[in-house]
Amino acid sequence: GSGGFRKRKHDNFPHGQRREEKENVNPSSALMTSFKSFQLELDTRHDKYERLVKLSRDITIESKRTIFLLHRFISAPNGEEILNESEVKLDAVRRKIKQVAQELIGEDMYQFHRAISPGLQEYVEAVSFQYFIRTRSLISVEEINKQLIFTAEDREETTNMTSNSHDKQPHTWSLKVTPVDYLLGVADLTGELMRLCISSVGNGDIDTPFELSQFLRQIYDGFTFIGNTGPYEVSKKLYTLKQSLAKVENACYTLKVRGSEIPKHMLADVFSTKTELIDQEEGLS
Repeated sequence: GSGGFRKRKHDNFPHGQRREEKENVNPSSALMTSFKSFQLELDTRHDKYERLVKLSRDITIESKRTIFLLHRFISAPNGEEILNESEVKLDAVRRKIKQVAQELIGEDMYQFHRAISPGLQEYVEAVSFQYFIRTRSLISVEEINKQLIFTAEDREETTNMTSNSHDKQPHTWSLKVTPVDYLLGVADLTGELMRLCISSVGNGDIDTPFELSQFLRQIYDGFTFIGNTGPYEVSKKLYTLKQSLAKVENACYTLKVRGSEIPKHMLADVFSTKTELIDQEEGLS
């Protein structure tokens, strides 16, 4: 009652008696054998989880580099070279995802979903950003999953398959992006499209902001249909999506009303200062 430590139950037993009980435990008993197998299973699962976390981190880094590269598409003299280079980077990301698929052979993916989810979201963002630049439309989750079906084409993999044929590992791997990861990646895409809008205006492209405004409005309308019925992460990113849409619509409003008054080389500065004011007002509110 005076704040001292309570005496634990096993403290009532002498120390020597506890030591004798430990020595009397039979290591080859059925109970100890079961616990050892449980320990081995948990250690193996934990090691696999850590490997998946590292792969997810590599996927996130390479996907971010691809997004940074694609932002140079507007200012590059030859945009097709940027797209080809981004495709090479995305192929390298898919090789990392292939390693994730190999780790998940025979496993329930949802038990390791938290480890790989950040990387998959960033990959969806990079792929959808490249797809929008090419086609001015949104890639579907089915098209993304079609690109994540892998086969053992390398010689090293085929030799490993023949030498380890008793493991019965398949020659084809696949990893499906979940609908939640797809939605979260598309929500992050809206921020990149907002930056694309500002950079395109700085390069004198007046048509892209209006096109992006309509596209973002359609995405926002789609997310509002989900509402609060979807996962918590989706509803949380809806606020950021609304911010990106407001900035793009503000840019379109400035172009429509004051586009003829402001020189083209100053439009980007005007938009950047207005977006900073919007951020400050939203931060104060």
